[in-house]
Amino acid sequence: MASPAPVRKDNIGAHWKCLAACTLMSMCTFQYGVDFGIIGGLQAMKGFLQNISPGRQQLISSLMILGAFIASSAAGPIALYLSRRWSIWSACLLCIVANVIMMTTDKIGGLYAGRLLIGLANGLFMTFAQLYLQECAPAKYRGLTIAAFQTWTSLGSLVGTTKKAYIIPLGIVYVIPGILSIGMLFIPESPRWLLQMDREDDARKALKWLRPFPELVDAELAEMKAAIDAEKLLSVNSEIIDLWRNPIDRRRTLLGVGAVTLQAASGAMYMISYGTYFFQMANVGSPFMNSCILTTVGVVIIIINSCIITKWGRRRVFLINGMLICGLCQLIAIVGVSVLYIMGYNCMVSSYAWLCGGEFPSQRLRSYTFGLAASVGFFGAWLTTFTAPYFINPDALNWGPKYGYIWAPSCVIGAIWTYFYLPEVKNRTFEEIDEMFMAKLPARKFRGYKCVGPAVFAVDEKEGARVSIEEVVWTNPHAVAETMMNVD
Repeated sequence: MASPAPVRKDNIGAHWKCLAACTLMSMCTFQYGVDFGIIGGLQAMKGFLQNISPGRQQLISSLMILGAFIASSAAGPIALYLSRRWSIWSACLLCIVANVIMMTTDKIGGLYAGRLLIGLANGLFMTFAQLYLQECAPAKYRGLTIAAFQTWTSLGSLVGTTKKAYIIPLGIVYVIPGILSIGMLFIPESPRWLLQMDREDDARKALKWLRPFPELVDAELAEMKAAIDAEKLLSVNSEIIDLWRNPIDRRRTLLGVGAVTLQAASGAMYMISYGTYFFQMANVGSPFMNSCILTTVGVVIIIINSCIITKWGRRRVFLINGMLICGLCQLIAIVGVSVLYIMGYNCMVSSYAWLCGGEFPSQRLRSYTFGLAASVGFFGAWLTTFTAPYFINPDALNWGPKYGYIWAPSCVIGAIWTYFYLPEVKNRTFEEIDEMFMAKLPARKFRGYKCVGPAVFAVDEKEGARVSIEEVVWTNPHAVAETMMNVD
């Protein structure tokens, strides 16, 4: 008598290959974090505060974000020609060129050029790494992979926040592009992107590599393909105008943009870019030590968040509370409260803002929508870093800690918007998210909604007419009852 087959557990251990690939891709943000650490520390170095003008201070801090804005804005067109991996390889090359320029130049113009190029690299890193993580990770582990994404950002900031915060960290930056360039040779391309490009066999091979149970791959692939094919029938070509032309896509676009913009609305770029500089001006202890404390707390809290994001990970709850904590702390600008601010931001805002921004877009428009969301987020960050010197520099308005008063109401508005408009999509597959948006559910109904099928629309065989998911749901008494009974 044959012994029964061993029971296989669908846990983190079973998905180790997929999570390893996602961990590799999440390292893309290390450079982004290092850059903010370098510039924050550089601007507080002895002699810098006395000799730098607000104009140059603006350019040094904001050119990188401007470059990231440009690169992420072009994500949609780039994705038509370059895969997720090739986009990251291109970012690695740009990163190396930019750092060679910044390490060898003795002219301010060379520094400006290097900052813009490193921004282009960071825009590609941040946008396409996020797309890869969102598209490859199983639904229940998407939050975990995005938490790893944010962890690398904070680790990079910690490395960059040193008294020798220029030559040494710039040298370290070469390590991550090297690891990425080699590591990506051993991981597959995003199966969703491959299906979008009509490469079904390659998509199947990629998904078999990423998933622990090969016998379940065909079913998952068929579900992905059905949704993608249905979307293609609804729109022959994916054009940027589709983001706004269809009311459902328009809602998804606005939600994705709004979610990512919560990062900028929290005022975090002011704290990250100018924290060391502010402490130096205020003569509050050691500015470098304070910055290291803030960054270390940020790393620890993100690691803690990584442990709870998969088990609990409610997007709405974390974002609302995180924005309120950030807003309160902006009203009391002292070092101790700054630590609380970083805890609220890193634990409750940063990870979930990026996570939601990538979950809401439709599949055929994901590159366009997330690229737009990322670019608007970068624009908000650029606006903060560009204008902050006018408010805090002693030679300008010299507001000091009063600058935080601008961001307190911004945080409250962000929390209110999240409560009324942002849906809860924890542990939902992209196909389920598609269905819920097609059903035109209000935000509060998403959490308890019971999905009725994977297709974006059904076809009436007698009449040959399209029947939308909205019609399927609201003519199904069981589905209506379930939806009406469940309120977030």
